[in-house]
Amino acid sequence: MIQIKAFVFNPFMENTYVVYDDETKECAIVDPGCYEDYERKELSDFITENNLKVSKLLNTHCHIDHVLGNKYVKDTYHVDLYIHKQDDPTLRAVVTYAPPYGFNHYESTEADQYLEEGDSVNIGNYKFDVLFVPGHAPGHIAFINHDQHICLSGDVLFQGSIGRTDLPGGDFETLIQSIHQKLFTLDDNFTVYPGHGPTTSIEIEKKSNPFCAVK
Repeated sequence: MIQIKAFVFNPFMENTYVVYDDETKECAIVDPGCYEDYERKELSDFITENNLKVSKLLNTHCHIDHVLGNKYVKDTYHVDLYIHKQDDPTLRAVVTYAPPYGFNHYESTEADQYLEEGDSVNIGNYKFDVLFVPGHAPGHIAFINHDQHICLSGDVLFQGSIGRTDLPGGDFETLIQSIHQKLFTLDDNFTVYPGHGPTTSIEIEKKSNPFCAVK
């Protein structure tokens, strides 16, 4: 089965996920927000204690709070970084605004491979499909596993909220379209693992999200 371990890192309270196949022990790290040494240690200790093998690094999008640990993960586990090509400028911009946010020791790194809708990534014996869901960031993607009804939504959809659209490349109408046409076409029993806050479900957000409910 797929197992998901969530960590809350950095002052933005960002969710970093370790997604792993408990049979093969292969894992992917999604949106590593670990910046401080103790955060990096917490992440690495979990991987070591569970005998996991990191096979890839995935970014749903490349805002600062989701990429602070990219270089650490790449250097430590010698894995490629996968993003959507349209978020390459978002990733490259982080080094210019990290110091004003107090991240004076941020180390930038480049993407190694690009994903787009229709692609998939394997984590052990399981496949995650890629959905292109812009609006919060121009190259935002989500990762979907149909076997266990998992949606790693990044900052598109939260419990009772949606991603902000006032950052460069953001657009409210585009975000709502991404939610309605992509995420809300998933079955109601999909669990949503967002970039911030607790998990939720497609059913709950369809019914009660004040920004995008359809039921």
